[in-house]
Amino acid sequence: MGKYFGTDGFRGEAGISLTAKHAFKIGRFLGHYYSAQHTDGQPARIVIGKDTRRSSYMLEYALAAGITSSGADAYLLHVTTTPSVAFVTKTDEFDCGIMISASHNPFHDNGIKLLNHQGEKMEDDILQKVEDFLDGKSGIPPFATGEAIGRTVDHVAGRNRYVGYLISLGRFSFRGKHIALDCSNGSAWSIAPSVFRALGAKVSVIHAEPDGLNINRGCGSTHIESLQQFVVEHKCDVGFAYDGDADRCLCVDEHGEVVDGDKIMYIYARYLQERGKLVNNTVVTTVMSNLGLFKALDALGIDYAKTAVGDKNVYDYMSAHRNNIGGEQSGHIIFSKYASTGDGILTSLKMMEVMMAREKPLSELAAPVTIFPQVLENVRVTDKGMVLTAPLVKQAVERAEAQLADSGRILVRPSGTEPLVRVMAEAADIETCRACIRIVTDAIDACGFRVE
Repeated sequence: MGKYFGTDGFRGEAGISLTAKHAFKIGRFLGHYYSAQHTDGQPARIVIGKDTRRSSYMLEYALAAGITSSGADAYLLHVTTTPSVAFVTKTDEFDCGIMISASHNPFHDNGIKLLNHQGEKMEDDILQKVEDFLDGKSGIPPFATGEAIGRTVDHVAGRNRYVGYLISLGRFSFRGKHIALDCSNGSAWSIAPSVFRALGAKVSVIHAEPDGLNINRGCGSTHIESLQQFVVEHKCDVGFAYDGDADRCLCVDEHGEVVDGDKIMYIYARYLQERGKLVNNTVVTTVMSNLGLFKALDALGIDYAKTAVGDKNVYDYMSAHRNNIGGEQSGHIIFSKYASTGDGILTSLKMMEVMMAREKPLSELAAPVTIFPQVLENVRVTDKGMVLTAPLVKQAVERAEAQLADSGRILVRPSGTEPLVRVMAEAADIETCRACIRIVTDAIDACGFRVE
């Protein structure tokens, strides 16, 4: 985890902790760095996408200015999804890709996500070079002059090819199905409805009127209540909710119940297993996936690997072991055969594929997974490392684990971005979760680590 770039890019409040100056310098570094990799003297080609936040325009043009001033060419996809940038970066052989988005955060935040030429999250060593340049620790590349100044190119055709790619993945006609889409007033609004209509569905769309300020506001995958109500009131077969940059998806079944990322992974893993296509017979999750998922997979004889939190960690494990399904409880699901990152629209297409293939409603497909109550408490502390190694805290965790036995679990982990220790418990009921968390937090307090 770097000073600026975390597991999901450089994120901050637009104009304050993430400014146009930051974007210009990032663009300038990338343009110079990748142009220098070209032995034929050709300029680097860098593709940029953005979500619907008002500040995305500011950052887009600042990045493009930095890129072109270094002698590279900036290709603009305009408003699009993070997975579409990954797709275009790889298929159109760009040197790297940039997505401007703070994902599920409110409009006043924004972010810059960097992708390598394969459409994967950029390597840590290059991110460190970017950070060094931002902090003035590395030399300043020269500005391009004359004919060497780069170009800005409209590349909306790349986004259109991505839409065509999604449609091509539809194995079934959705004719006769009524599908509700919550586009979160974000990137999905111009893509998802056209994909499902092209595949024959009756589509009802909510929260698809972005104004630059309403992205994720009371809608999308982090505020799914309105979609639940809409599905029930309009008797939809299923509903799908995306986040601001559409790399996540949560589902709503025909009864209005939420089907989260854990249940999505179960449904698709079972579908793959039944057809003998689940690579290594394994699903890749993070440590935060619900115990109910693991018990349901156990019942099917499906193995699972648990990574640290973050889709990058999931993808890295999947790449190393060639797994084909993995993701997070939040709905960031990776289908590695089809994409190099989480893709919310692809996820919804895959859920429709299973529903059509098995001729069952989503509620029935998700029913074998019983989600255990989960309680999370964030404790602000003086030193995250000392908390995790303190004997008294370790003993408290062991007592909580003994109390839960096989009926639950306790997890203590440091925040990756804040001076917090996260204490999470899962059990058959909320009170047991809270009691186990108190055992651990009392030990943290007794050691004097808590900051009030």
